[in-house]
Order: sequence, then structure tokens, then C-alpha cells
Amino acid sequence: MPGTEVVSKQAIYGGAAGIALLAFALIYRFYPGHPAMPAAPVPPAEPATVPSMSLTSSAKTAGKTGAKPPQATTEPAAPVAPAAPPTKAIAALLKKATKAFDDGHLTSPKDASALAFYQQVLAADKDNAAARGGLEKIHKSLLQQAGDALDRGDERDSARLIGELAQVPATEEDVSELQSRLKTLRQVMPLLTRAADLLQQGHATTPSGGNALAVYRQVLKLDPGNKLAALGLVQVQQGFLDLALAAAAQDDFNGADKILADASTVSPGSQELLDTRSRIEGIRRDRAKNTLTQANSALDAGNADLAETLAKKALALSPDLSGIDAFNERLRNARLYASYSPGQVITDKFRDRHGDAPPLVVIPTGSFMMGAAPDERDARPSEQPQRLVKIDSGFALGRDDVSVGEFRVFVEDSDYVTDAEKADAASVYDEASGRMIERHGVTWRDDYLGSTAADNLPVINVSWNDAVAYTQWLSARTGKHYRLPSEAEYEYALRAGSTTRYPWGDGNPPREIENITGDGDRSPKLKRSWAKAFRRYEDGYWGPAPIGKFPPNAFGLVDIDGNVSVWVADCWHDNYMRAPVDSSAWMNPGCAEHVIRGGSWGSAPDQVRSAYRLSAPSTTRSARVGIRVARDL
Repeated sequence: MPGTEVVSKQAIYGGAAGIALLAFALIYRFYPGHPAMPAAPVPPAEPATVPSMSLTSSAKTAGKTGAKPPQATTEPAAPVAPAAPPTKAIAALLKKATKAFDDGHLTSPKDASALAFYQQVLAADKDNAAARGGLEKIHKSLLQQAGDALDRGDERDSARLIGELAQVPATEEDVSELQSRLKTLRQVMPLLTRAADLLQQGHATTPSGGNALAVYRQVLKLDPGNKLAALGLVQVQQGFLDLALAAAAQDDFNGADKILADASTVSPGSQELLDTRSRIEGIRRDRAKNTLTQANSALDAGNADLAETLAKKALALSPDLSGIDAFNERLRNARLYASYSPGQVITDKFRDRHGDAPPLVVIPTGSFMMGAAPDERDARPSEQPQRLVKIDSGFALGRDDVSVGEFRVFVEDSDYVTDAEKADAASVYDEASGRMIERHGVTWRDDYLGSTAADNLPVINVSWNDAVAYTQWLSARTGKHYRLPSEAEYEYALRAGSTTRYPWGDGNPPREIENITGDGDRSPKLKRSWAKAFRRYEDGYWGPAPIGKFPPNAFGLVDIDGNVSVWVADCWHDNYMRAPVDSSAWMNPGCAEHVIRGGSWGSAPDQVRSAYRLSAPSTTRSARVGIRVARDL
């Protein structure tokens, strides 16, 4: 056992050694390159060991009995010694290498380049991680620079950089690939120069075989990744795109589309192409909207032809143009109804004197089955064969029958003499016999009994000739084309969308609808009743009722199937074989008989049917027949 003095010395030396070791550790931790650090070799690290674990006999026993075994114990691993810091000389070389790299001296000058300094470090310490990392940085930098030089077509700089890269260890594969690219560059550079010259001369796509586009494509065939050629294609395409935009600015969108098609062959799907196409589409939509606005303005001014032309132009610019449907509806109304609306009531003023023409209702266009169906009760051969008729020309029809007062204005203004006045006779109702008889001295001025007629009664005892003369006078006074309705127009307006025996259905009227024969009606003096009449119906009138006493039909027309029958323009034909399938009147020059349509105050129920028609000579005057005018729109 050592003595006290020895123990005391050991304690002193041990404490000093501990302090020195602590100081060494601190300097190494925070100042690894400090000169005070000794350049001592680093001992190899001990191999890592798995901490041992053991179970005591009591744990084994616990495993058998179910008791909780004691926790395993681990042995702490021995600390790994830190890597030795670089020597002062190596640290200095690494510092020089970093500066040379930052200054761009990667491989030259030969003795003062980053490559040289890193190689000196590796000569002293072959495993130096910093030097190896530095060489990798030089490798990547030169590889990037050489690739960039090749991309921009700089043959000289590419060769220089490839040569520098060849000086760096382990770059043979990259050098070989770059040299291959350089070889290709030397092949395509003359082509690129030629293409650039052609592009500058304006020969982007012409002449055939001698244009920039063809040369750039030749380059890309030799060097698919050549960026200069790709950029050249962009320039060629941009020329097309500029032309397309210029064409669109001049509203030549067809030309712009053709130019865009050419541009797409240069570089299909390029972003520039897509952007330009989108810009042109925006210009196209704006032009279409402006043109449609002009079309609506033309329609407002009453110029339907110009409006239609402008709308077609707008639609050609943009097939899905918003607002075109509304415009087409307006145009249709303008074409069919002279900008009126179906159901609208219009009244024309006389141009050269005070007064108005009879009120008219605008009739909607459409189609219907004209005539009697084969199984219709009371159908007559003259009402068949039933056929589809299209009413595709808008027209207006008198809301009411022409009144005595309205006809009086015509006669007094024109000094017209009617057929009844010429013959000095017309028909009246004879209450004693219950029949229509001819009586001298009766004219349009009288009612159905031969007495002076009130101005608000429908005019009667007017012939087809008188009716035509009245429409001609209205045309002259208003400047509009008045006429008698065609037979098809009249039946279409009378049916007003119905397909039944009568406009209201197949049976008796459900309510007071028209001035027609009802079993509740009675003659004024003798209180006669009708031999044939609608059952359980009474309208309060035996003869013609004043104008406007009954409700309008679905088209807005009053008394169209009652009160008085009316003349239509058509000549009489025994049936509808070869009849027109449109709304035109079926005329024959010089025909002696014309058609009468619609029921009257004295018509039997079968004569009130929608399909019923009657013939009469053009000079016929009857107390049951009047006038309802039509007008073209």
C-alpha cells in the first residue's frame, strides 16, 4: 500500500491531467482547426457492440409462475472517438481551394486552381471528405457549364470546358457524352447559322425547301434536343401568331384560323399557340357581341334585312353567342308580325283624313288540320279530304266583323255603290214564315228585318265584290295591304288551336260564347223558336248582335263563329283535292262563286262546325253575311 506522500502526488498529477483533458475537449469542440490541437493520429473506432441482457433465475421462475419478470439491464456502449481534425497544412489547402472555386479558378492556373489544391489535400489524406466533396463540386460545375455552352451553340467554349472537365478524376463518362454532343454541334452549327439568316431575310416558311422552318427541323432531326433549333421554331411560330392576331384585328377570323392552323404545324400544343388562340377567341366573342348589338339596333329601326345580315355575321363569329335566341325571336316577330306580337291589337290610322281602320288582332303562325275528319258527324264531301296546312306567314285579322258605321265611312268617302244598291234589293228575315226573303229597297244601311241599322251592328247585305272594294279602300287610306282572309286563314283563326267539331268542343256550348241559334232564343214579335238549335243555349239575340257583345276566342277574335258569316278570298271548289297546303287563297281567274265561312245568328248547329263551308255567287247579298278584313304584316 503506497504511503501518504505517494498518494498525495498521485492526486495532484491526476487532477492536473483531468484539467488538461477537459481543456483539450473544449478546444476540439468549438475550435477544431485551432493550432493548439495536436495532429495526433485517430485510433480506429471500436466496433459497436450490442448491449448484453441477462435474466436472473428469479425471472425465469417468474416466467413459469406468471409473476412479472425483472427489467433487463443494458451495458452502456463505449464512446466513439471523434475524427481527428485536419492538420494546419491541410486546412490551409482547403481554404485556398474554396477561394479558388469561388473566384472561378476551377482547373487553372494549373498550380493555383481549386482542382490542384484539392488534389494536394488528397495526396496527403486520400480519404479527406472535404477534398472529395470539392472535386464533386468542380465536376458538377464544369458539367453544367459545358452543357450550357453546348445549348447556346458556343463551340469554342464547349470544347474548353470539356477539356477542363477531362482533368477531373472519374469524369470519363460525362466527358464522352459531351464530346459526342460537341461533335453533333459542329455538324449543326452551319445549319443553325443558315436558318438564322433565312429567318432574318423573312423566309420563315417559304420558299419550299429553302426556309428557316425546314432547316430547323433538319437540325432537330440530327440533334433532337438542340435548344437553338427549338428556339428557332418558337420564332417561326411567333411570326404566324403575330399574323393571326393582325388578321383578327381586321375581323378576318377565317384568315386568322388558317394562320393558326399553319402555326400549329410548327410546334403543336405550344403555350404561345394556346395563348394566341385564346386571345383571338376573346376578340372574336367581343366582335360577335358588338355585331349582335348592331343587329338589334337595326331591328329597332325597322330594318329587318340588315338586322338579319348582322346577326348571321355575329353567329358566324361565335356559334354559341349569348343573346342570339332572344334576337331570333325578335327577328321572327319582325318578319312574321312586323315586330308586333301574336295577340296584339293594332289599329291603323288613315293617312290623309281623320279616322281609323277596324281593329286587328295579330294571329300567331302555326299549322292545323283543315277540313272535317273522316269520322266527323255531319261532315260533307266539300270539307274533305282533311289536310295539314301551314300558316307560316304572319297576318292580322279583324277583331270584329266590320260594322255599319265603319262601312258607311267607306261609302261616303268613295261614293261607292254596292251590289244591293245596284239591284235595289237584298235579303231580310221574314218572321211570319221564318225564312230569308228578298225585299226591294233593302241595302247595307238596313238591319236583318229591313229597318235602319244602328252603326254598331255588323254590316250585312254586302257582296263579295263590296267586301273586296272595302279592303282596297282601306289599303289606300292606311298605306297597308288590307284584303279578305283566305279560307285557310279563317278556319285556322276560328279553330284557334282546337281540333274538335266546334271551336269549344264536340257538344253544345258550355256557356254563352257566340251569337248562334239556341233553343232558348225567341223571335222579337211572334216568339218563334229555331227548328234546329243548340240545346239548353240562349244568347239573348235573334238577329245580329251589336259588335263586341261576346267574349273573344283563344286568338282574341270576337264573334268569329257567330253573329254573321263572312266572305273569304277563295274561289269555290267542290273539295280540297289539290288545295294549297299553305295559307294562300285558292284562286281561279274570273271565278263566279266564292267561299263563305263561319256560323251566323241564323245557322243551324251543323253549319257552325269549324269545318263548315258554303259557296255563293260573288254578287250575293244576305242578311246573314258580312265582312271581316285581314291585313298583311
